[in-house]
Amino acid sequence: MIFFYQQYFSWQSAKLQPNEYLNAMKFLKMIGFFTAFILPAVVMLGWYLGQGWNFLAVGFVFLVVTSIDYITGTDTTNVPDHETNRIGADFYYRFVTYAWVYVQLAFLGWAFYVISQGAISNGYAWIGFVISVGLVTGGIGITVAHELGHKKSALERFYSKVLLLTVCYMHFYIEHNRGHHVTVATPQDPATARKNENFYSFWIRSVFGGYTDAWKLEIQRLRNQTQSIVGIHNQMIWFTLLPLLFCASIMALAAQSRAELVWQIPVFFFAQSLVAFTLLELVNYIEHYGILRKQLAPGKYERVNPLHSWNNSHLISNFFLFQLQRHSDHHANAIKRYQLLKHYDESPQLPFGYPTMILLALMPPVWFTMMNPRLHAWEKKVYHAT
Repeated sequence: MIFFYQQYFSWQSAKLQPNEYLNAMKFLKMIGFFTAFILPAVVMLGWYLGQGWNFLAVGFVFLVVTSIDYITGTDTTNVPDHETNRIGADFYYRFVTYAWVYVQLAFLGWAFYVISQGAISNGYAWIGFVISVGLVTGGIGITVAHELGHKKSALERFYSKVLLLTVCYMHFYIEHNRGHHVTVATPQDPATARKNENFYSFWIRSVFGGYTDAWKLEIQRLRNQTQSIVGIHNQMIWFTLLPLLFCASIMALAAQSRAELVWQIPVFFFAQSLVAFTLLELVNYIEHYGILRKQLAPGKYERVNPLHSWNNSHLISNFFLFQLQRHSDHHANAIKRYQLLKHYDESPQLPFGYPTMILLALMPPVWFTMMNPRLHAWEKKVYHAT
């Protein structure tokens, strides 16, 4: 990883011709998306080092990644239009996300084994381990699930559901695709943070409102298809039960191995899930804070465009997050694959990458001081442009 970062610096300083620079960046990005796989290894290293080292992944994400992010800065290059079809169809980029699914499942299997063996007895280390695992399953795992869940391929959608199952957030598959992308940047969307709303209030509204909305959307789908609400066709019943069945299966395997009930398994599973989907909600908060579309008529809003989400093009954090931070283009073109997402100068821009913004969001006074002036500038630009 360090080698490729060094190459990035050398390309920047060499003042390459535009085509040469684009080719260099293209190669860097192909390799760079594998940086996400570093995080599970850091969590495992922290566990083997023991005790307080279980917070190693937390330090890696919020100190090391943020520092490198700041040093390398932003990359605003976009895939040239004449290469969009070729790069969009390149299996390499899909392979990276497919590989992540199996890596996360193997990683979680290892984490369950560690917990089931009682290998972490210190409470401080246990907390560090849970948070670190949640950074993997939430920070990256849900990001990959989000990417795959937007695609038409049945395999990719299945992988998305598998990843969401591991963090007890399967309803996100329904609410995000059929709810959030329809009502984003309106008061009807629980995942759009209001102006001057702190993260903690937003968390309650988004978590419970999102789950409730997913039920409403699924019931409406079943009614449209004249199917029974209570039955095997109701995805929300499955999405609610499957994580519980998954956890029960892991408990049964652990009990068979140790000849006793391992109560730590469900505590760990639901705790890391809480960390994981809290990270998701932090990202939701950051991506849409205060942004509202123009209302054209009661209940009718202007079409979503790149002005309706906060954008960020910091190079390194976008590697780890599969360019999720180019969120403005994602909402304007939801089905577009992550490697094609564009930077738009006209979109509202976040000052830092998501790892830094997450820390700021956890401190409401600091968040409001930094973001409200930027939101005001966006409002002035959009609502007073004419």
